[in-house]
Amino acid sequence: MAKFENREALEKFRKNIENTRSAGKKNNKLISLCAGSGCGAYGTSKVHQALVDELNKHGLQDNVEIKLTGCHGFCEKGPIMVIHPEGTFYPQVKESHIPEIVEKTIKNGELVDSLIFKDPSSKKKIALEHDIPFYKLQQRVIFGDNGLIEPTSIDDYIGVGGYAALEKVLFDMKPDEVISEIKKSGLRGRGGGGFPTGIKWDTCRKHEGVRYIICNADEGDPGAYMDRSLLEGNPHCVIEGMIVAAVAIGSHNGYVYVRHEYPLAVNNLTIALDQARERGFLGKKILGSKFNFDINISRGGGAFVCGESTALMASLEGKPGRPRAKYVHTVAKGFHDGPSNLNNVETYANVPVIINKGSAWYSSIGTEKSKGTKIFSLVGKVVNTGLVEVPMGTSLRKIIFDIGGGIPKKKKFKAVQTGGPSGGCIPERFLDLGVDFDELSKVGSIMGSGGMIVMDQDTCMVDVARYFVDFLKDESCGQCNPCREGIKQMLDILTDICQGNGKEGDIELLEELGSMIQKFSLCGLGTSAPNPVLTTILYFRDEYEAHIKHKKCPAGVCKALFHYEIDAEACTGCRSCAKKCPQDAIEGEKKQPHKLDQAKCIKCGICYDACKFDAIVIR
Repeated sequence: MAKFENREALEKFRKNIENTRSAGKKNNKLISLCAGSGCGAYGTSKVHQALVDELNKHGLQDNVEIKLTGCHGFCEKGPIMVIHPEGTFYPQVKESHIPEIVEKTIKNGELVDSLIFKDPSSKKKIALEHDIPFYKLQQRVIFGDNGLIEPTSIDDYIGVGGYAALEKVLFDMKPDEVISEIKKSGLRGRGGGGFPTGIKWDTCRKHEGVRYIICNADEGDPGAYMDRSLLEGNPHCVIEGMIVAAVAIGSHNGYVYVRHEYPLAVNNLTIALDQARERGFLGKKILGSKFNFDINISRGGGAFVCGESTALMASLEGKPGRPRAKYVHTVAKGFHDGPSNLNNVETYANVPVIINKGSAWYSSIGTEKSKGTKIFSLVGKVVNTGLVEVPMGTSLRKIIFDIGGGIPKKKKFKAVQTGGPSGGCIPERFLDLGVDFDELSKVGSIMGSGGMIVMDQDTCMVDVARYFVDFLKDESCGQCNPCREGIKQMLDILTDICQGNGKEGDIELLEELGSMIQKFSLCGLGTSAPNPVLTTILYFRDEYEAHIKHKKCPAGVCKALFHYEIDAEACTGCRSCAKKCPQDAIEGEKKQPHKLDQAKCIKCGICYDACKFDAIVIR
């Protein structure tokens, strides 16, 4: 790769890319094939090989470009293929589909009818990506390029305007002006705390010493994978954001602290860093300027607590990942006691957009106090699972029902848990709440890094609280008493309740423990750990009371508190339940009401799911 010695060389190269692609668009096709972790697990590599072979077979290899991109967001429908310039969208593509796709769509411009996306809500077939409600209702400011570029190609990133922001801050702006622009944009940290990014940068810059730029890619929330997908699909936007921050703060040393469990993200980030060095965006005299900066990767061991700033920096130094009291902030004394600026992946990814399009444009998106867009991981009991990017302030209802497609199997929405294991569970009456940093806190939850888990009528809220407290107990560093002992005591009480051993006063004791842990824990893990318990008690107290007073689990989840029965009047004797029962606990002749042997039943729920006539009931 040729190194860019000055800005003129970069601009000339970008112009050549734009001209080449403009000429190619007239006659050629571009196939964007998702190769993120999700689609990869569904078999993208086999689809890709079949596509290459089929194009070669028809002599089309020179007229069709294939890009193995990062995550497109619609993870429910992988592997995803989008054919440009039309934007034809084919979900759940298999090797066997490739010959027909090449023959009809690539060669003749026709649609493969059997592969066209069918909207679950309207039942209509939708051929183009931008017309699908899941995409149409989003505003993909940060995540949009993921489906257009190859993460291992720096030329692709440059071709969509990459490193233009860096060029601008190096040659057209002063550090003060860069920080001012970030302040005016209203960008707040996307890692969970929501602290104003510009103020953090300014504070860090004012402290003397060797300054460090650190990226938190230690995404530990169950069900959350926004940062992973950004690093996998567009690592250069994160790198560029970090370099811009380094210029503004006056730092020459950068680190990305990434989860060990993210091998594809680490691989693509490593390639991107090597390419950035070869092109002259990292190292000495970047783009011919006097500025020097480089970035190293550090792989964390998977400790959830290392998402906390002081614990992360301790781990980065090779020490145990334990938080410390923040009477001295990390912007003053952090990594190796130097002024350290820590932002997460998504925060840095916002920076090039702000510099390129301006703070006025950016701050026009979102709410008064929460600007820009936010990427959410929408998972759980929802039709369209995946990554969703929407303006701050978008309602939960729009995210879950309009974009997410609502609850599967026509079941009733019960709650949504936001903010990861330390977030709260929000009931149906708050579905019209706008999602931003401030509104969620009013109902006892947090936005966190963007995890969003949807729950339906079959979810036991006591068991949900128990699950998250169990997770947090294992992830606590054990350094402070309130967190170490308090969370364990909460788990013991919740376990007793779920096992039918709950007693009067347990709810009040959980509330008392939760308040104590929130007030006296050392770090954010402890202070937010009681949120799932306290919000489920606040909004679903009747479920706790049913478990304790009546020894019943209304949702039929806690096995000690329910059993299955067969309603003889509703049973048609179809034998679906009997065929699938792993214990042979169901007996009965065909077309005759069946019986369930309670002694054999292990309460697995397979019969309940198999019955189409609602004849299996929970008692």
